[in-house]
Amino acid sequence: MDFVFKNKRISGILTILPKKTVKFEDEMANYSFSPAKCMKLKLAMGYKEHRIAEPGQCSSDFCKFGLQYMFDNNLIKKEDIDALLFVSQSADYYMPPTSNIIQGHFGLKHDCLCLDINQGCAGFEIGLIQSFMLLEQPAINKVVLMNADVLSPKVSDQDRNSKPLIGDAASITIVEKSNDDTTIYANIKMDGTGAFALNIPAGGFRMPSTAETAIMEQDAVGNFRSKNNLVMQGDDVFNFVQREVPPMIEHLLKQADVDKDWADWYMFHQPNKFMLHKLADKLGVPHEKMPANIVENFGNASGVTVPTCISYNLGDVIVNGSSKLCLAGFGVGLTWSSVLVEMSHLMFNQIVEF
Repeated sequence: MDFVFKNKRISGILTILPKKTVKFEDEMANYSFSPAKCMKLKLAMGYKEHRIAEPGQCSSDFCKFGLQYMFDNNLIKKEDIDALLFVSQSADYYMPPTSNIIQGHFGLKHDCLCLDINQGCAGFEIGLIQSFMLLEQPAINKVVLMNADVLSPKVSDQDRNSKPLIGDAASITIVEKSNDDTTIYANIKMDGTGAFALNIPAGGFRMPSTAETAIMEQDAVGNFRSKNNLVMQGDDVFNFVQREVPPMIEHLLKQADVDKDWADWYMFHQPNKFMLHKLADKLGVPHEKMPANIVENFGNASGVTVPTCISYNLGDVIVNGSSKLCLAGFGVGLTWSSVLVEMSHLMFNQIVEF
């Protein structure tokens, strides 16, 4: 599905990272691999260290910290927030919605639309699309988009497929109406037939968590996890990304009537360095235009990897000037989405720690 938006802009991005840093070497003794094989895995995938939330820290805590930081530094006013979107796979509760909890915590106005969206790897792009659509309404001038995931507690310590790459983080993006004569192009695709390629089997209403679902089991390649843990069919996800993402990007560029050189940067979701380099090669995009340094420094925080990539790699570049970006997220769902947008003279684009 294709989207076209006019007179909208992203005016600020704040990425919130946990202070706790865990190095790959500190965990590799948990894996059923020799030290030599572990180091080969580290080199191939780009693993170095990742940021992990402290016990008891939830997704909303990172969002609350980030919003308070923004209020304290006059980056946004409470009364200007017309909609609050929370995009996550790790909500605080089944009910109430986490966006309502955050709205109530800050005492935001009652005329503030609160909306939770259950999405992960493509959550930033989906959140942007939803924000742009809300801005079509006369009553909505400024949307606060919160992407957050604290999934590290759901990953087995003995799962070398997922544990080395998982990270926790949040981002807050301000999206608002603009008088600039700009056009934003976006698209999104979904295929629920592959939904269980990324899955946490137990913990929902279909399979509640019990003592039985907590039993650790070994898979065919030596990983240990329970049904309460995240399971990723790595080969299926890799093949899906290589098969579906390049045609999506090519279609988006065609929709916008531009070629690959239009984008200064390809800011993509970051499962690992190996997958991104293969994707860049298939798209014919230079590796230096598709940064792949987020998993190695912070970990894969699902939908937060793209805003983290923007904050970490561009910083003041899009505060003092502008850059043309192709954004893309792909994974759980299965869902894949992309956006072409020029980010210019943002009020802020930074990283803080909590």
